[in-house]
Amino acid sequence: MIRGRLLAVVLAVVAANAFPQGQQPLPLTEAVAEALGQNPEIQAARNEQEAALQRVAPAGALEDPMLEAGVVNLPLESPSFRREDMTMKMIGLAQRLPYPGKRALREEVAAKEAESLGHGYRETINRVRRDVKLAYFDLALAIENARLTERNRAVLEQLLQVAQSRYAVGQTSQADVLKAQTQVAKMSDELIKLARERRMAEAELNRAMGRSPERAAPLPQMPGLSEAVLSLDALRGAALRDRPQLLAQQSVIAKNSKALELARKEYYPDFEVRLSYGQRDRMLTGERRDDMVSLTLGVSLPVWRGAKLDPRVREAAAMRDQALSMYQSQANEVAARLRQTVATAEQNLRSAQLYRSSILPQAQLTVESALSAYKVNRVDLMTLLDNQMTVLNYEISYATSVVSHNKALAEIEFITGKAM
Repeated sequence: MIRGRLLAVVLAVVAANAFPQGQQPLPLTEAVAEALGQNPEIQAARNEQEAALQRVAPAGALEDPMLEAGVVNLPLESPSFRREDMTMKMIGLAQRLPYPGKRALREEVAAKEAESLGHGYRETINRVRRDVKLAYFDLALAIENARLTERNRAVLEQLLQVAQSRYAVGQTSQADVLKAQTQVAKMSDELIKLARERRMAEAELNRAMGRSPERAAPLPQMPGLSEAVLSLDALRGAALRDRPQLLAQQSVIAKNSKALELARKEYYPDFEVRLSYGQRDRMLTGERRDDMVSLTLGVSLPVWRGAKLDPRVREAAAMRDQALSMYQSQANEVAARLRQTVATAEQNLRSAQLYRSSILPQAQLTVESALSAYKVNRVDLMTLLDNQMTVLNYEISYATSVVSHNKALAEIEFITGKAM
């Protein structure tokens, strides 16, 4: 009779907490898709990449030509356009021409910068996807723990009623009743803490998805347990090949190498071509003067090597070497994080499997045995309550292991730059 009443309470509590307020669970794939469509960090990274792409063509373009107009050789004592033969009205056009190869290098530097930001855009997408998954799993765990705790409180309340009934007829002590009341109160306090954790997880999930704080967070689904075998060597190779962060750093290395080439090109002169047309008025006698055309070629003189050019070359070389060192540092960090995360995923997988196959079934059998023994006064209520609390702790540990395993897989996806 007691077991039947306990089962009825458990089923009622589960049904009441499955879909609160009629809200339907949002699949993880839909949560990720919504985030990728409206997260402001992704939009900012996309705009930054677009801005960099628009800088590529101008980087290799010629400078704007200069249009000149003026008067040449006008006498000061007697200003007249007709007195002196060399007095003329001049209009000209000047164009600066960089040394061959400089324009191409400038464009390549800008292109590599845009390429780096393109990889950064992909890194932002992957990071937002990771953040959504982590927040989604944290919220799912908070809801699952609250469900388990609420169910356990309902069971304890039922045991409290039984203890009170038995105490009323002198079949148990007052200590049993007080112990049951204490455990029920502890469950109520734990539900308060879990409600706070749920609100925090909801806020983080809304942020990752790009939702406004006023909007209700989605209801997640508790993830399953993926038992795929993880190969550390294969994952490390995938990370070095596909991780956008590393690819972006490779683009920075290439950009700085081109910048070094460009700095060395500054040792060579630039040119300036100037074409001008001079119009001369007739002489004072009325005789016609011919107009004139001038063409000049200017060459810059890069003579300040020690004070200007050599430091720029050394700066560019240092920036290239810094990018190389940064890449090695990031690659080492990726390898270390990957090793740690794979170990975490495997450990949580084994723990979840152990809870599911052995620990939980044995603990549940222990509760059933204690319940049967309690009905015939072979064990006291303290033992039954302790066994019931042990089951709750194991259920929460199992759910935590499942969520931690999935969070580790999400982290591995982010580290390697590709979906598992």
